[in-house]
Amino acid sequence: MAAAAARSLLAAGRAGGGRRCRARTRTLPAAAAGAAPYCTVARQQRRPPPDMRSYLWSRYREAKRVTKELVPSIMSNMLNPDAIFSNNEMSLSDIEIYGFDYDYTLVFYSKHLHTLIFNAARDLLINEHRYPAEIRKYDYDPNFAIRGLHYDVHRALLMKIDAFHYIQLGTVYRGLSVVPDEEVIAMYDGSHVPLEQMSDFYGKSSQGNTMKQFMDIFSLPEMTLLSCVNEYFLKNNIDYEPVHLYKDVKDSIRDVHIKGIMYRAIEADIEKYICYAEQTRAVLAKLADHGKKMFLITNSPSSFVDKGMKFIVGKDWRDLFDVVIVQADKPNFFNDKRRPFRKVNERGVLLWDKIHKLQKGQIYKQGNLYEFLKLTGWRGSKVLYFGDHIYSDLADLTLKHGWRTGAIIPELRSEIKIMNTEKYIQTMTWLQTLTGLLEHMQVHRDPDSQMILEEWKKERKEMREMNRNFFNAQFGSLFRTDENPTYFLRRLSRFADIYMASLSCLLNYEPDYTFYPRRTPLQHELPGWSDQLCTGTFRIPFLQETVQIK
Repeated sequence: MAAAAARSLLAAGRAGGGRRCRARTRTLPAAAAGAAPYCTVARQQRRPPPDMRSYLWSRYREAKRVTKELVPSIMSNMLNPDAIFSNNEMSLSDIEIYGFDYDYTLVFYSKHLHTLIFNAARDLLINEHRYPAEIRKYDYDPNFAIRGLHYDVHRALLMKIDAFHYIQLGTVYRGLSVVPDEEVIAMYDGSHVPLEQMSDFYGKSSQGNTMKQFMDIFSLPEMTLLSCVNEYFLKNNIDYEPVHLYKDVKDSIRDVHIKGIMYRAIEADIEKYICYAEQTRAVLAKLADHGKKMFLITNSPSSFVDKGMKFIVGKDWRDLFDVVIVQADKPNFFNDKRRPFRKVNERGVLLWDKIHKLQKGQIYKQGNLYEFLKLTGWRGSKVLYFGDHIYSDLADLTLKHGWRTGAIIPELRSEIKIMNTEKYIQTMTWLQTLTGLLEHMQVHRDPDSQMILEEWKKERKEMREMNRNFFNAQFGSLFRTDENPTYFLRRLSRFADIYMASLSCLLNYEPDYTFYPRRTPLQHELPGWSDQLCTGTFRIPFLQETVQIK
């Protein structure tokens, strides 16, 4: 948004015949441009008028006017929800081999699947872990949680944490109720979570780490079930151990997968649970037509994958893949050198043959990446692997093996569509502008000014809450807290070279396309467009001016 605003400001400046800064300094609101103003003042600035109330409110009204005029130009630079976004420069011409995860990469599921997982795990809690039957009254709410949240296992709190380990206040939930900011600050001695308390490398709570991060899409029912059972215990004043609850819910969710409950349900009614998408076949066919090799590595079982791929791709789906590996047990697949591959025959029976070559059209189970690399020779940056789980699918591949990685983030499409709405653009543009006003007017220390600034801060807080509600009423955007990237986005930026809403986005690009990450200015860098933003429509105090008004 900041970059789009900057481009729009630049366009507005050119359209309005704006001149480059010389003797005088006048500019648009800095926050709307996404950066503090950088134009220098060449001559003495006048002191602000003695009536500070009139002065500040006139600046406010002028900022409102400029923001309103700015919105149409920003809306002309909307983002494409079907675009591919780059964290690291990468050319598809260098990619010879394409690899894929299965769930939420090659295949997408309907809204019914999370309800199925929630209900099945809830029933396992009641029937096998002896939880009160009354928790059956809780139904799955698809609008409660988002991916990337952290869960404090010992305190039974679900929360959103930013890239700097700070809790976003207002997004901490005990059960289904938000925890007051004051209570959160008292519990954590502020809002920062120390590194030793954060989740481990794979987002798990282990070896003293009290936080668990929920990174994959399958974790949404788990977060909701945890919150519902917590809510039941709290509402009924039942004393319980949060650590035991977390483990029992985790085990129940795991058993829905391990015991085959989910797989059998999907296979029995595949049209209900799988979103048929012929574009998956179109992507694979396009890559095959250009001579690319392809492989599949998934944790799902053989018969389940076979039926799903026949549904979305066709009976000949194996002909498109050079290697197919099921029940790989990622991320252990990428680290454990001890497990050999086993061949799976047409009836799903495991064979005892020693594997000397991975054959096209054959399905293999388990194995490990080191043996995979030895048998295929597919190493380094000529391999591009796609998956939806930032840790289990991508982290080891990019850090240890130098593969290029692509993250599938289905939520991206819906968030971009929200960001393209006029209401969102109006809100965010004014929020950034108001932030800029607060930054530059805070030097006025008289009582009248401070009273007005407090009013602006209150408005800014209300607008932040409004912005959160655009995405998710409880936790906001997957990618941002109020002012920082989320911890999820931090890991996404580190472990994924490119990211997109679905594999179908590849159809919009030629096989030799090069993805270039946007060069956004660092906080200490001077944007190349900054001196061109001085269009003469709005002025705020600059550094040399503020020296005089302290």
